Amino acid sequence: MPVEFLGIAATNEGSEVTPRSGASFDKGYTLRLARAHEDHGWDRVLFAYGSGSPDPSPAAAYVAARTEKLQILVAHRPNVSYPTFAAKTFATLDRISDGRLAVHFITGGNDHEQQREGDFLTKDERYARTREAIQIIKKAWTSHEPFDHEGTHYRFNDFVSDTFPVQQPHPQVSFGGSSPAAYAAGGAEADIYCLWGEPLARTAEQIASVKEVAKAAGRTDVPRIQVAFRPIIAPTEELAWEKAHRTLARIKARKVGAPLSRRHPLTNPENTGSRRLLAVAAESERHDRALWTPTAAETGGAGNSTALVGTPETVAQALLDYYDLGVEILSARGYDLLDDAIDFGRHVIPIVREEVARREAAHPAA
Repeated sequence: MPVEFLGIAATNEGSEVTPRSGASFDKGYTLRLARAHEDHGWDRVLFAYGSGSPDPSPAAAYVAARTEKLQILVAHRPNVSYPTFAAKTFATLDRISDGRLAVHFITGGNDHEQQREGDFLTKDERYARTREAIQIIKKAWTSHEPFDHEGTHYRFNDFVSDTFPVQQPHPQVSFGGSSPAAYAAGGAEADIYCLWGEPLARTAEQIASVKEVAKAAGRTDVPRIQVAFRPIIAPTEELAWEKAHRTLARIKARKVGAPLSRRHPLTNPENTGSRRLLAVAAESERHDRALWTPTAAETGGAGNSTALVGTPETVAQALLDYYDLGVEILSARGYDLLDDAIDFGRHVIPIVREEVARREAAHPAA
């Protein structure tokens, strides 16, 4: 089973520990960060979505036109554009990137954030709409004959695109969520199912749930699994834990007088994934080999927020523990985005790739 690494394509240097110093879309920084990933062994970077953030699609086009092999994952909320329009946008991006595009569909776990852009559906309604939008977009990517659609959330007649992706049959579809409604939608439609970093036993349970609903949906395959972490590495265990506690102190200091983000509440989050992370943090600060939860607790379980702490060897072995569960895509994002992307690429990725190659050679697929 191959392994892939997903990083972040931030459009400025701001993070939970560092306020940004310039524009929200800093072209120079965006390109430096992307090229750091390309030059240090990463496979793909994510262009995230926020109601007030730079549009990820043109940002991705900017990077795709200036890199050679780095793959791009563009986040998309179905409420912000009609599926036929979105299908053409992503087909064009796949053309610009010479077939390096994947699309991450975001249903939205926070009502207030969704309502900022006019989305007043309930969470379960949003999941149903996301599933319908994915189905339409896939058909628009592959159908060379006009088609009609009359569904719960979308209706149109006689659509056919003149713009098709490079990738056949279509770019990969990525999806995330930890609720039964999320499993049902993503298990049925996604090529990649994304989870946040939980302890190994809980991750195994989620993987089993995704596979079960994929089978129930009549699929003969199952989505590939991706899990996301915040790595904190240093040359020794002692230095790594000192760095971890400095990072936590920086997060706390960043919260004083200025909110970390307008996207996510720091207490009582609505979405299941964040509530799960906070429950894990309440149980213990440390889990398994290297999973550390205070960073999640301090940020309200906001997205990718649990850390892996240790030397490069320790963090690599922790990632391999998830690989052994069937995780094929390892998502990682440091707190000092540029430096951490370089360090992780230099010191962790080669260890994981070498061990995966060794295991594959020892146990070739039947």
